[in-house]
Amino acid sequence: MFSADLIGDQTDTSLPGLARWVRDISELTKPDDVVWCDGSEGEWERLTSLLVENGTFTRLNPKLRSIEETGSFVRAVHSVGAPLEPGQGDVPWPCNQTKYISHLPETREISVMARDEGWLAEHMLILKITPPEREPKYIAAAFPSACGKTNLAMLQPTIPGWKVEAIGDDIAWMRFGADGRLYAINPEAGFFGVAPGTGMETNANAVATMWGNSIFTNVARTDDGDVWWEGLTDEPPAHLIDWKGRDWTPDSPEPAAHPNARFTTPAGQCPIIAPEWDDPAGVPISAILFGGRRASTVPLVIESFDWNHGVFLGANIASEKTAAAEGKVGELRHDPFAMLPFCGYNMGDYFAYWLKIGRTADPAKLPRLFYVNWFRKDASGRFVWPGFGENIRVLKWIIQRLSGDAKAAQTPIGYLPAPGSLDLDGLDLSWADLALLLTVNTEAWKLEVEHIPEFFRTFHRHLPTQLWDLHQDLVDRLG
Repeated sequence: MFSADLIGDQTDTSLPGLARWVRDISELTKPDDVVWCDGSEGEWERLTSLLVENGTFTRLNPKLRSIEETGSFVRAVHSVGAPLEPGQGDVPWPCNQTKYISHLPETREISVMARDEGWLAEHMLILKITPPEREPKYIAAAFPSACGKTNLAMLQPTIPGWKVEAIGDDIAWMRFGADGRLYAINPEAGFFGVAPGTGMETNANAVATMWGNSIFTNVARTDDGDVWWEGLTDEPPAHLIDWKGRDWTPDSPEPAAHPNARFTTPAGQCPIIAPEWDDPAGVPISAILFGGRRASTVPLVIESFDWNHGVFLGANIASEKTAAAEGKVGELRHDPFAMLPFCGYNMGDYFAYWLKIGRTADPAKLPRLFYVNWFRKDASGRFVWPGFGENIRVLKWIIQRLSGDAKAAQTPIGYLPAPGSLDLDGLDLSWADLALLLTVNTEAWKLEVEHIPEFFRTFHRHLPTQLWDLHQDLVDRLG
């Protein structure tokens, strides 16, 4: 039961600001208790044992998933949004059907802090790519949920001599350095990804990272105390306990794991983690990729004409809805810059901030902006591009564009790889498939641009007029 004494008794810290914040949160949430984390082994044992006792956690087989001592703490507030009514019993996993992602600009959420202080807080992976006998390049990429962000962050390249290392898979904080370039850090200690579909064929590095010290949600459990989800292995186990706690066999009518089951695991355990992944100085970003899950219209890769055109591309990210994004699977869901759930102020003002960066920074030192689409399908519904490790072929073209070693063809929607400029050696890809991936269907794009104003009008007066101008430019180029 909540007691007002909890509010005043915050003697576990000598920091007045932290004590005030805890008092404010206590008044808002009215907890039964306030727990101060000290990072000790005893605390870990006490809290995890309590979670196991309550049914929230299930201990896995330590011989299969071990645990090491580690960790530091960051201030944050999370709520499932399901307050208990008087007399209502608690459950291990409370859930409210009505859900909110709330950002209050006046409380200066992280994206607001970035805008006010002149930097960028983005929902982006950070990747280190080293060509043969060349200096490494660093890229960032913004993809909506379930569009391959973690897979790209841990990519295993199929082109000999090319090396890929992970910096981060989810968040990039970027500031301009003294040299005028944009530098990014990964502020997170670990990786957080969708479990189903993650396996040795799709992301062996992620599987190798999860050897221990990991948390899994809404996955299935094996009889020997490990975890399993669809896509982890080619063949499912003969028996599992599914994510709802029921017996499951391959003949069961429902998946064993929830489609949006998740894993979180320490970044330092990744076999391809870059040595500089946690360097507070950051890494210089040479290119930023935008992308979504599009079955039609959008080519494999587009290079923007300039920074402003790249902002237009990022503002128009749209992805087919998935279980992770919530909604009717297959419908298009706009997610500009993959930031719609994470931006702490009006997205129209966010676009204006990105355009302002283009006006105030040295254009020669800004990252080049690209748009990628790994998910193009043919008329039969087959994915045309093999994806996963083969995405290095697109990254190679991007890196070579930065150095001036790859040619591009100008189209109404941007620059596309010129014939012969995309490395396809050893890839079983027909000419018809290649044409589908790298051709601009003018009529399809005319239909595409007809829907943009409807989306833009949702931002009302906040939408920069420059984006309307860029839309009209695209209409004019399409004819």
